[in-house]
Amino acid sequence: MKMGVNLINFGPSAMPETLTRWVQLTETLGYHLIMTSDHIAITPDVQSRYPAPFYEPLSTLGWLAGVTRTIEIGTTVIIVPYRNPLETARVLANVDQLSGGRLIFGVGVGWAQQEFEVLGAPFHRRGAMTNEYLEAIKVLWTEDCASYEGRFVTFKDVTTTPRPVQQPHPPIWVGGASEAAMRRTVRYAQGWHPIRPRLVPFRDEQVPRLRALAEAEQRPMPELCPRIRLRLTEVPMPDDDRIMGEGTIDQIRRDLEALQELGCTYVLLDTYFDDIEATRHPETSWRMLTIMAEQVLDLPRETLR
Repeated sequence: MKMGVNLINFGPSAMPETLTRWVQLTETLGYHLIMTSDHIAITPDVQSRYPAPFYEPLSTLGWLAGVTRTIEIGTTVIIVPYRNPLETARVLANVDQLSGGRLIFGVGVGWAQQEFEVLGAPFHRRGAMTNEYLEAIKVLWTEDCASYEGRFVTFKDVTTTPRPVQQPHPPIWVGGASEAAMRRTVRYAQGWHPIRPRLVPFRDEQVPRLRALAEAEQRPMPELCPRIRLRLTEVPMPDDDRIMGEGTIDQIRRDLEALQELGCTYVLLDTYFDDIEATRHPETSWRMLTIMAEQVLDLPRETLR
């Protein structure tokens, strides 16, 4: 099971020096993956949860490709309807090339209605748009000269090289835990990327439902790649309604053991717990990630450049 880190690319401490420290620490500690999140227009609904400054993810991925060596890089998640799929496919194919094939494409449909409005994207059609755009992106990634005709996007005879290094294309993870998200995962993706799940419903309800959908579609069971919260406490938290990744080291160790038993291939650790002021002190997150790497995960450390 590979372990990753959610890069906090927003808030009071977001600046080039801090982002660089995040990346250096993550790779040096031996984590396998670092991912960044998406917003373009910081409208009031976004600002209340993920405040500016907010570093846009596609350009950040290009930077990550150059400042990292071996760690995988990706998105948790790109809001697919925000961008023309030709642009998304082109940028990410370049990132996969420039990183030597280290890209993971995490996607979602989005939630911030005000942001959709200012971008001119139809909020109530975002699910259908996401499905179609994913189809179009896969065509652009797998054909040297691509054509596609759909309800929301149409193109003909588009030369696509350089295509991604990874064949047939970089891994696609679908975020979200709704029925629609699970169906989207089965039909278009390699991995399911639910955010902040609780162990019992994840194990007993959601994973079996995903498996049933895959069987009904006669498709392979997607990989399980959850993003869990990382919040270390000295006192144990009640287990009845605890989000995985919260609590003492022993509680979090048990969470990871349970996820490994379920067959998860990746787990992404997210140190943001909805406290904007706490992001002013990234050292707290770095300390937790260091403790996890050294005391729980036993990751092989690298040498800082």
